[in-house]
Amino acid sequence: MAEDANDIDDYAQEPDHDSTDLKIELSETVADGQYANLVMVGHSSEEFVLDFILVMPGIPRAKVKNRIILTPRHAKRMLHALGQNIEKFEHANGEIPGSPVSEPMSVQFGGGQVGEA
Repeated sequence: MAEDANDIDDYAQEPDHDSTDLKIELSETVADGQYANLVMVGHSSEEFVLDFILVMPGIPRAKVKNRIILTPRHAKRMLHALGQNIEKFEHANGEIPGSPVSEPMSVQFGGGQVGEA
């Protein structure tokens, strides 16, 4: 587990191509994290919106626990970083079994496409 934290620390301290010596602060409240077992992804022409949701078995309603709004450029960077981290995880722990995705929910954001993870 400590190795995972080091990976995060290394990523956070890695300089951005557009800035130098970026210092990132993480408050205790944010560091505790927020659990989600569903992500709804939508986009408009200017931004991507990720709604992190907690779905509980047997309860027909679910609440968005956090919403993250990204520029298209940062969304693509996040996709790349997530892909790299999944590769590292699978190399260390074995392949993550694929899970069948049910039919996408028909939720629209700003007329753009909606996906689910």
